[in-house]
Amino acid sequence: MAEPVYRSIVTGFKGVFRSLGLRFDIAGIENLPLTGGAVLALNHTSYLDFALGGIPADRRGKRLVRFMAKESVFRHRISGPLMRAMKHIPVDRNAGSHAFDEAVRVLRAGELVGVFPEATMSRSMDIKPIKSGAVRMAMQAHVPIIPMCVLGGARVYSYGHRDLSRGKTIAITVGEPMYPVPGEDVDAVTRELRDRMRLLLDETVARYPGDRNAWYLPARLGGGAPKPADVGEGEPVG
Repeated sequence: MAEPVYRSIVTGFKGVFRSLGLRFDIAGIENLPLTGGAVLALNHTSYLDFALGGIPADRRGKRLVRFMAKESVFRHRISGPLMRAMKHIPVDRNAGSHAFDEAVRVLRAGELVGVFPEATMSRSMDIKPIKSGAVRMAMQAHVPIIPMCVLGGARVYSYGHRDLSRGKTIAITVGEPMYPVPGEDVDAVTRELRDRMRLLLDETVARYPGDRNAWYLPARLGGGAPKPADVGEGEPVG
């Protein structure tokens, strides 16, 4: 499928990233399948995560990712037509079953679906409690879940922060696939997914260049970001 709109937007973002002088450090790209459906479960710390999170799939096999995003983005007069043209999936938090069913359909058709299981951006730069939707859709579609970590986007554009100066590093780590099957304990698999996402964050921070005390690194790992409890990002319940 040609996907002219999506392909042109990917090309456009590559140009933007070059103009910003972003340096990419991507590990684990071989964990992405060249064909077939999979749920990509990403952490969320910046407004650029949708664009950054699709880079490994593009590099792996020119694959496109259908991201799940809040419905308000699709209602915007500029972003809405583009999101629909790229066939991303709108999520109405008051009626999420339609988005879930559409994601399962897309996965069964052999596509990649990007999910931010934390639902909103993390102010602590750590992995917040996550929701079970990614696990449930992977089970229903009979596809793997691939945890991912993106680090560095918050340095460019995040809550209360925008810095377009050049030369920042974006580090992305793609984890090994998980293969949940129907009948497994959804909560247990969700906890395992969060544990894996936290380990990927640890690995990514460990190789990230620069100040270990930086504001965009989690306090748990010695960084200067606020502690989860101080910004209302507590431990998961169930």
